[in-house]
Amino acid sequence: MAFNTIKLKKYTDIVEEIEAHETIYPGSLLYLNSDDEVALHATAGGNVSPQMFALEDELRGNGINDAYSSGDMVQVWIATRGEVVYAILADGNDVNIGDALESNGAGYLQKHTPLYASSDPGHETRSLYSNPVVGIALENVDSSADSSGVDFLSINKRIKVRIA
Repeated sequence: MAFNTIKLKKYTDIVEEIEAHETIYPGSLLYLNSDDEVALHATAGGNVSPQMFALEDELRGNGINDAYSSGDMVQVWIATRGEVVYAILADGNDVNIGDALESNGAGYLQKHTPLYASSDPGHETRSLYSNPVVGIALENVDSSADSSGVDFLSINKRIKVRIA
């Protein structure tokens, strides 16, 4: 089921207007950079706190598929536990209801893969993050078969997510 808004269920409705560092689509996972701008969350599987998502720019008549450009003022929703967002699932994911989702390092979500540190010299050592899960999938979405398109939404899919 497709929706025309990013905020599907809200309780606190915390919205800020922050300048965009780069091109940002509504539904993208964001972080606040050192220049006091919002940018696409850039650490795959990294900590996400607070969970911030770009909203559609309804004040200018734009919908969920209309991107913000660098320098635009972005409507940013700071979502809290239990709220539901219409986020973006990155290409190459097959997600089922109940799957945990994390950042893919490009502002979208991917299926959560827990990482484990290893002292074994034969295994790669990786950073372990304490807060990588953004939310839980509330619908089945398969974006793994759509990598042939060029258009943004032909390779990434929208997904309904409950914030964790």
